Amino acid sequence: MHFRFRNSRKKLIIFLDMFITAIVFLVLSYLVSFNNGGKEIGFVNILPHLILMFVCGRISHYMFNTYKSIWRYAECKEYMTLLLSGVMGYFMFLLIDDIVLGKQFPLLFSLAGYSTSILCMLMMRFAYQIYRKRNTQRGASSGLPLAIIGAGSAGVTLLDEIQADPNSGYRVCLFIDDSYEKIGKRIHNIEVKGPISDLPKLLAGTGVSELILALPSIDHEKKKEILELCATMKCHVRILPDRLSLIQNDHDKSLSNSIREIKVEDLLGREPVSLNDKQVEQFIRGKVVMVTGGGGSIGSELCRQIVGFHPSSLVIVDIYENNAYDIEQELRFLYGDKLNLSIEIASVRDEEKVNQLFQKYRPNIVFHAAAHKHVPLMENCPDEAIKNNIYGTYHVVLAADRYHTEKFVLISTDKAVNPTNIMGATKRFCEMIVQSMNRISKTEYVAVRFGNVLGSNGSVIPLFKRQIEKGGPLTITDKRIIRFFMTIPEAAQLVLQAGSIASSSEIFVLDMGQPVKILDLAEKLIRLSGYEPYTEIPIIETGLRPGEKLYEELLMRGEELISTSNKKIFIERQKELSPVELHDKLGVLQRALEVGSISALKRAMKLVIPTYHDPEEVNRKSVSLDYQDVILKENIKIENVG
Repeated sequence: MHFRFRNSRKKLIIFLDMFITAIVFLVLSYLVSFNNGGKEIGFVNILPHLILMFVCGRISHYMFNTYKSIWRYAECKEYMTLLLSGVMGYFMFLLIDDIVLGKQFPLLFSLAGYSTSILCMLMMRFAYQIYRKRNTQRGASSGLPLAIIGAGSAGVTLLDEIQADPNSGYRVCLFIDDSYEKIGKRIHNIEVKGPISDLPKLLAGTGVSELILALPSIDHEKKKEILELCATMKCHVRILPDRLSLIQNDHDKSLSNSIREIKVEDLLGREPVSLNDKQVEQFIRGKVVMVTGGGGSIGSELCRQIVGFHPSSLVIVDIYENNAYDIEQELRFLYGDKLNLSIEIASVRDEEKVNQLFQKYRPNIVFHAAAHKHVPLMENCPDEAIKNNIYGTYHVVLAADRYHTEKFVLISTDKAVNPTNIMGATKRFCEMIVQSMNRISKTEYVAVRFGNVLGSNGSVIPLFKRQIEKGGPLTITDKRIIRFFMTIPEAAQLVLQAGSIASSSEIFVLDMGQPVKILDLAEKLIRLSGYEPYTEIPIIETGLRPGEKLYEELLMRGEELISTSNKKIFIERQKELSPVELHDKLGVLQRALEVGSISALKRAMKLVIPTYHDPEEVNRKSVSLDYQDVILKENIKIENVG
C-alpha cells in the first residue's frame, strides 16, 4: 500500500514537471515569433524537440535521484541537485537534438524555455514545502509551549524537527541564548532572547512549561549553573546529551529522540574522571582477570570496561546467578567468540571453592567487588556481613597470594572511614587485611575507596525518580544528610586506573568534588520535573536508618595524602597491620560469631576497628558542629594536594 502510494506520488511529480515544460514552451511559442526558412514555427513544429527534451530530462533526473527526494523536508542540497540535474539534461538534449533532429530548434528559444521550466519546477517544490510546513505549524499551534536554551546548530536542528512533526505535541515559543549576535533576531520566525542568566525574567508571561537545554558542547560546571537556574522555575526541564553521546547513538539520527530527562550527574557539575587508556591497556592486555561480585552494579561495569582492554580471559565469580547470567549474555552478544569468558557461581565465603577457582584459572589480576553493602540490612545481620565481607575477602586475599596473583584490587567505600555501621566497619577491616599483606607477599594489594554510586542497586536516586513518577511523596531519612556521589562508569574507571598505577598496601581516594545535600538534590529533581516541592510533591523525613550518619568522609583524619599521575586520584597512607595483629583480630571476631548475638558482634567490631563508633554519638557531635564545614575542609585538603 505504501509502495503504491509512493509510486503514484512519483508519477504525479513527473507528470507535473512535463506539464510545466509543455505549458512554458506553448506560451513562449505564441509570445515569440521567429522565422525558419521564411515560415513561422508553432507548437506542433517543436513537439518532437520537446519529447526529446522530456526524455533527456527524465534520464538526468534518474541519474541524480531527484524524484526520490521528500520535498517537504528538502534543504539547499536537494534544490541544488535538481538544478544540476536540469543543466545536465539540457546539455544532453543539445547534443542529441543536433544529431537526431538537426539544428531546427533555436538555441536562445530552447535555453529560455528550459531555464523557465526548471525555475517553475523549483518554485513548485518550494511552494509545496512552505504549504506543508505551515500546515504542520498550524497543527502544532495547540501543543505545549516550549523554550529551547541554545540557538546554535543543535537548537535550530531540534526546532526544525519539532516543527516538521505535527505529532510532537510541542510549540516552540522562543530561543534563549548568550550570543549577543543572535539576541533580538529571529530563527525560522522564532525570536531569540537572552542572556541565559535572565531566564526567569525572559520566561515571565510566555506560558512556557517545558525547557530543553540544547547545548551539547557545554562544560559540566556551566551545565550545572544553568540547571540550577532552571530549578528556580516551575518548568519540566530536559536535555540534549553531549556530542560524544550523540555520536555513539548513531542508530537514531533524530535529535528530538535523543532528548533525555535530567540526571543527577548533570547537577553535580564535576568533570568525569579521565582514564589513561594506554596505561590501563598495558595493565590488562593478555592477562587472566577475575572479578568477584562480577554481576553487581560495580562488578558488571568493571567487566564491560575490562573486555575493552583485551584480557586473555575474563572470569566472573558471583553467587547470584541471575546477575551473572545477565552480564554473560550482554558480553557474549557484544563480543561473541572474540572473548574468552568464564562464569562461576560461587560464594567467596567458601574457602575451598575459592582455592579451586584460583587453582583452575590462575588469575593475574583480581578485582574483588563481592560484598554485602546495604547498611540497614547489615545492621540487623552483622554475622552475615562479617562472614561475607571480612572472611570472604580474607579467603580471596590468601588465595591470591597462594596462587601468585600479580595484583589484587579491593573495592572499598567512604563508609569505611570512621564507620558508624557494621557494613562500613567490615569494609574498613577489609582494607586492613589488604594492608597486612604488604612485605609478606609478592602480590601487590590495593584498595580503592569512593562514595555513593549513582544508579547502583539500592541507590537513593532511582528511588526519587520512581517516587516523582508516581506523584510523590519523596522520602528522605534526614533533611540534614549530605553525601559524595559518582557515576558507575567513573567508579569502574577509578578502579582500573588505580589498579594500573598501584603498588602494595595503598588506599586510593577519588577527588569527588563538593558533597551534595540530599534535600537540595530532591528539591531540584522535583522542580526540574515540572513540579513544586512540598505542595505538588511532598518531601517526607523518615528518620535516620540504623547505622546511618549525617555525612560520609573519604579520608581518615590526620593521615598522609599523596598525589598520583592522575589529578583526580590520591593515595592515603596508613599504618599497616601486622599479620600477627590481623590474626588476633580475626580471633576476636570468630569468638563473637560463636556467641552469635548482635550485641556481641558489634562489641567485637568496636574492639578490632578503633575508629568504629555508634552513629548516635557521631551524629550528636556533627549537629553541635557544622558538619558541612568539616566535609568542605576535608575536600580542600584533597584539592591542596592536587
